[in-house]
Formats: sequence, structure tokens, C-alpha cells
Amino acid sequence: MADVTLRQIRKDYAGVQIIHGVDLHIQSGEFVVFVGPSGCGKSTLLRMVAGLETISDGDLHIGDVRVNDLAPRDRDIAMVFQDYALYPHKTVRDNMGFGLKLRKFSEAEVKSRVDSAAETLQITHLLDRFPKALSGGQRQRVAMGRAIVRQPKVFLFDEPLSNLDALLRNQVRAEIKKLHRRVRETVIYVTHDQVEAMTLADRIVVLQAGRIVQVGTPDEIYGRPQHRFVAGFTGSPPMNFLPATLARQGEAITLQIGNAAALVLPPALAQRWQAHVGRGVEFGIRPENLSLQRQHADWPVIEAEVELVELLGAENLLTLKLGEHELKARLAPDVRPAAGTRLPIALDPAHFHLFDQQTGNVL
Repeated sequence: MADVTLRQIRKDYAGVQIIHGVDLHIQSGEFVVFVGPSGCGKSTLLRMVAGLETISDGDLHIGDVRVNDLAPRDRDIAMVFQDYALYPHKTVRDNMGFGLKLRKFSEAEVKSRVDSAAETLQITHLLDRFPKALSGGQRQRVAMGRAIVRQPKVFLFDEPLSNLDALLRNQVRAEIKKLHRRVRETVIYVTHDQVEAMTLADRIVVLQAGRIVQVGTPDEIYGRPQHRFVAGFTGSPPMNFLPATLARQGEAITLQIGNAAALVLPPALAQRWQAHVGRGVEFGIRPENLSLQRQHADWPVIEAEVELVELLGAENLLTLKLGEHELKARLAPDVRPAAGTRLPIALDPAHFHLFDQQTGNVL
């Protein structure tokens, strides 16, 4: 295990800056996930940690060693790729032990490490098979086993589940989490899938256009987003956003959503946001924080028209029209109003979010 520290890490391609001065400290034994949309720089950042991309500027430390100029083989890391990268002509056992043999480990040590990793990953019965005889999930476990036998300071995963179908992704994701609980090694994991990020990470690093937008636990990223981008990237469906204005009506402060609704803020929120009265804001609330009025009589209420009801088994997802705006509500499975019905919808003020319309920062 080892800490990983990035200080003002930058990456330029032909004079164009791709990574913009990233600062991050990853603690020894921590599972950290880089997440963001395609092109945000998450894989580039991971490849710089691995030594597969040069660092244009800044300092990268693994443990106490500055590794900017070290070759990948000298960084004591192991990487798992999305395409498995297995040797088709070698058995599972030989695939897993090949790197150790190149490093002149004894046959006994290679066998011991391979057998131990295979038992951990429950692939002992596959050791004599060739990759072509394995399923996608089995191949990915072999690729993970090849990394485990190295016993590196840091494990790097580059979208390892992207080639698997949904069911296999769920299974292998659970195996990765259980594996980390057993070995407690430092893990840096890249994905564009927010579900993977939320379920695997001790901390999530949200990236946008080569910059870190927010770092936090899954609860912090989901429940206390510090930027509109973070709020909109997490959740399925993501947070609802409505342009609004904070206004004062007598002693009350209201959230005016165009001509469609005016929500009276509870005293605690009114005090929190009173300095922003008169300005335009972006109001955010997640679909699960909307409910029927009769269930929460003390919540602010809007009246919205049902546009679509999607039956998802354990819940129903309603698409609602509020004036010219659209929002989603996640409701109980017995709530099945007809399209065109107008419903009083209560909004949980404990989960109101306001963002600056220009910067996107939380208010």
C-alpha cells in the first residue's frame, strides 16, 4: 500500500492543455474513483499515474518517491484494462504468472501467488483453460488476478467493466468491492458510470474538462453537490433544474419559478439565502424528493401536469410539466395518474439546492 499525491499535475498535447493543475492526495488503502463524461481527462490522469503518459508539469509521488521520470515497471503499480489484454495462447495460470516469471520469481513463489489469487477470485477451476474458453466476466477476473499476484503498492483500473453486459457488470463490480475489503490496497479506478462510482468508492473525484470539480464521499457527492455539473451528473434520472428568482414577499422569502409557481421557503432556508434575494438562481431538487401533497402537508407545493408515467416495478417515474419546464418525480408503484392529470406535488425543503446561474457553484 502507498499514498498517491498529485501536485499541480498538467498535461499538454501540442500546446493544448488537457489537464489543468490537478491537486489530489489519495491515502494508503483508499479506493478512489475518477468519474466524469467522455473527454474529461480521467483516463489521461490515470495513465499519467501509471507512467503511460508523460507529465507536462507538476509532481507525482507514490509513497515518498517522486515517480515523474520512472518507467511504468519501476512504479510498483498494476493496471487492469477494459479489454483484458490476455495472451490467447497461454492458460489462465500462465497469464496470471507471466509477469512474475519475467521478474525472475521462483516457480514455487509464482505458483503460490497464482493459486492464492485464483482462490480469492474463485477462478481456481479455470486455471488450465485458455482465454477463448472463458466468458467476459471470467476474463476480467483473470485480468484482476494478474494484477493481484504482483502485490503492487497501487492498483489502477481503467473502465474495467465497460465491455460487460449489465448483469455481469453488477456481479464483477461486487467482486471488486469485496476484493478491496480483503486486500485493502490503494485503488484508483476510472469510470464514466456513476453507479460504479457510487457503489465502489471511498471517495469520488468528479472531473470536467481536465479539472477537478468536487472530491468527496459518495454521500457528499450525491447529497451535497458543490456545483451544478456534479448535481446533474449523479443520479438516474439526474437532479431536476428549474430557473428561478429569490424574492421577498412581506416577511417571507419565496422561490419564484417563472410564472408557474412561487415556493415559500422555510425560515432556515430563508435565512441561509436571504443575501441572494433579487437574483436569478438555478433551483435543483432530486426526483425522489418530490411527493404527493397529501403525504407531506408541510412541504411547499406546486401543481404540475402529468405528461408521462413510466412503470419500473418497485417505483414509478413521472414526467411532469410545470409551465414550460419539465421535471421528474420518483413515486410509489401504486401512483399511476393518467397523462394530462394535474397533481399537487410537494417538494422536500430539506433537499433544496440553489446554484449560481453564471458559475454553477452552489449557493
